[in-house]
Order: sequence, then structure tokens, then C-alpha cells
Amino acid sequence: MKLSRKAVAGIVGAVLAPIVVLVGPAGLASAHGYVNSPASRQAQCAQHVVQNCGDVQYEPQSVEGPKGLKSCNAGVSRFAQLNDDGKGWRVSPIGKSAQFTWVFTARHRTSNYQYFIGNTKVGDFSGNNQVPSGNVSHTVNLNNYSGRQKILAVWNIADTSNAFYACIDVQVG
Repeated sequence: MKLSRKAVAGIVGAVLAPIVVLVGPAGLASAHGYVNSPASRQAQCAQHVVQNCGDVQYEPQSVEGPKGLKSCNAGVSRFAQLNDDGKGWRVSPIGKSAQFTWVFTARHRTSNYQYFIGNTKVGDFSGNNQVPSGNVSHTVNLNNYSGRQKILAVWNIADTSNAFYACIDVQVG
């Protein structure tokens, strides 16, 4: 018995459809959010301001890892370039307070947003367990700092055990 092309296509489609439904959303779930102003390291990679960034240039919003980390790459080895302080990151001049803006490609209920210089928390903003609407900005007081600093911005998700991480190189002046 010989099957027509239409019959074969129908059978293939029927077999692949459930697989696409199960695998497709998992691929999309990895894309969420990052700081784009001032430009975080992953934003600089996506904009090709810094070269040879690997996968993060295509997925700046995917730097996601367990809550509580203090690394630019969220512990994800394929984003290791983000931890390289000597990579030539563009430094953004800011004042003694600075506004940081997150952009989102997928939204989650939010516990809070935190900002660190080294191990010192310099900002903490409640997300009120809400899903962010539009871009979200926070003004962080940096009165106790001057000169070049690396700020780690963290978006802690309320409905998972993960957070999103972004490092921003600034010149506080």
C-alpha cells in the first residue's frame, strides 16, 4: 500500500504536533528581562558595543539562575563572559543617584528588585507580588560611593526559585 504525500504529511504532522506543544513553551520560558539603561553588560553584548560575547548577545534577557547569587552570569556557564571584568565594558557616567530601567520579554510576579555593589545592598524595591507592567525603573542612592563601580541588579521572581541578573559598569561622580 502506497500512501499519498498528503497522507504522509498528515501523519507526520499528527506525530510532531504534541512534541512541538511540549517542547516549544520550554524554549520560550528562558526569555525574561534585563537592565537596559544604563546599559548592562548583556545589553552591551546585544547592541554589539562589546564583541565576542557568545550566546548572551542573542539572549540578553535569559541570564537567570537561583536566587541569592552574586555573579553577573547567574551561574550559567554559557554566559561566563559577563563575569570578565577586563572585557572592555563601556562605563556609564552617573551621579550620586542613578535610575536603572528593566525591560521584559516575559513577565513574572515579582518579589523584589535588589542592587548590590560588592556584597553591600544599595537598593531594594518591592515588586508587591505583582506582574510588572511596561518597563520598570528604580532610583538608587549611591551617596557613599564614587569612581568606577560594578552594580549587580537582581530581579527576584515571586513564583519560582530563580532570579534574573544584570551587571552594570558605572562611574559614580
